[in-house]
Amino acid sequence: MAPATLTITPRLRRQLGEWLQEDLGRGDLTAPALQARRGQAHWVAKADGVFCGGVLIEPLLRELQPPDGGCRLHRLVVDGARVRAGDRLVELEGPASVLVALERTALNLAMRLSGIASATAALVAELEGTGVVLADTRKTTPGLRELEKYAVRCGGGLNHRMGLDDAAMLKENHLAWAGGVVQAMAAVRAQAPWPTRVIVEAETAEEALSAVAAGADGVLLDEFTPVELMGLVPQLREQARHRPSAAPVVLEASGIQPAQLGAYAATGIDLISTSAPVTRSSWLDLSMRFSGLAVA
Repeated sequence: MAPATLTITPRLRRQLGEWLQEDLGRGDLTAPALQARRGQAHWVAKADGVFCGGVLIEPLLRELQPPDGGCRLHRLVVDGARVRAGDRLVELEGPASVLVALERTALNLAMRLSGIASATAALVAELEGTGVVLADTRKTTPGLRELEKYAVRCGGGLNHRMGLDDAAMLKENHLAWAGGVVQAMAAVRAQAPWPTRVIVEAETAEEALSAVAAGADGVLLDEFTPVELMGLVPQLREQARHRPSAAPVVLEASGIQPAQLGAYAATGIDLISTSAPVTRSSWLDLSMRFSGLAVA
């Protein structure tokens, strides 16, 4: 799998500046103690896991450092790499006041993202060899979606929709208010630009079969048990073969317990989507340690 990448967009750069300002407020009251010295520091992992967030250090530094007093950054570990407790991750040199101002915001982001990447990697490892892909959901922290989904990619997972404009997913409320699967899909197909993928969330076997027959590109099978899916998945595959276009359908299980990943993977589905790496993960403990004064 290719390494995950993250584009530092103008919007993300503005957010980084705002997060730094949240911590700095009217200015760091400890800065006079540093006496304009240049310092050396490094990041260290305090637990095993998958590192994520190093890509944010440089743009954060750009928001902090004065034009005439640059910092030197050496990333020893790339995002998505497995680390062990005690590993050095990053080395920094620059104005001590800048390193102190960077520390909390940068580490908080990296610890949060590394926790998500680590939790994702653990689940992906359980699916290895099954052919089933692990995907995330839109259950993300407001303002952090882009970064949390990047962390999922660093852990080896697949991003589901970034937002409501990526694909049309018809959920239970849509189906109820539109009058059913067929009516909801017809309304979306009539208005959505081509090619728009239409996914239907099904809570019953009847809804799932109706969605496939109506031409859904994907069916999200919500809160079905592995036993139920063992019988239903072959029916859905057969139904798809009889569609006029004979287009394949992506079958996705959601609303599952992570402890049952293996049982779900054995049912013949294509995809498992879960919010667990984002909503249930713990931060990976990281620390910045000062190594001394920089040599002039």
